[in-house]
Amino acid sequence: MTGGERREQLIGVGRSLFASKGVEGTTVEEIAAAAGVSKPVVYEHFGGKEGLYAVVVDREIAALLGAITRALSGRGSPRTLLERATIALLDYIEFSTEGFRILVRDSPATQPTGTFASLISDIARQVEHLLVDAFAARGYAPERSGMYAQMLVGMVAMTGQWWLDTREPAKEEVAAHLVNLAWNGLTGLEPEPRLSPRARPRPPVGPAL
Repeated sequence: MTGGERREQLIGVGRSLFASKGVEGTTVEEIAAAAGVSKPVVYEHFGGKEGLYAVVVDREIAALLGAITRALSGRGSPRTLLERATIALLDYIEFSTEGFRILVRDSPATQPTGTFASLISDIARQVEHLLVDAFAARGYAPERSGMYAQMLVGMVAMTGQWWLDTREPAKEEVAAHLVNLAWNGLTGLEPEPRLSPRARPRPPVGPAL
């Protein structure tokens, strides 16, 4: 196994262990044993489990932000783009479950970035531009769009955490109801919300390895 191949193997092993046990609950000994190597090999590549954890988190954040960015980069009405972004997040949860479990766990105190809260803020900044135009068209204060973007993304992310364990109802139905609440509010809920044809799920988000 080349050095690059060994590094990728350790990243995959660390990803699985961090998802199931958390970074604090995982030891270098466990990582090395699962990879079939000695502890010094882990230190050689990453300097310890914290270095490996940082690489894993960076990859997951890049994968999720990339999916959200692609969802928001196409043409469509603000509602359609919101539907696509919601589906993109639920796709990531469904097909990169280990990665999402890592992101929603508490990061260690020594990890200044890569927390779930910082990730939510990053995604909200990308969603904010959708709300600016929608607010302006309705006579609302555009400067409040950032705050509403945080609320919106937080709502989707928290629902995603719940859906991660239940997996019911179907992903598309969850997305439709999320957008229904976000777009219409409680006083304007549609009785039977449906996603628009242009917001249908794209190919699955693959593992972040």
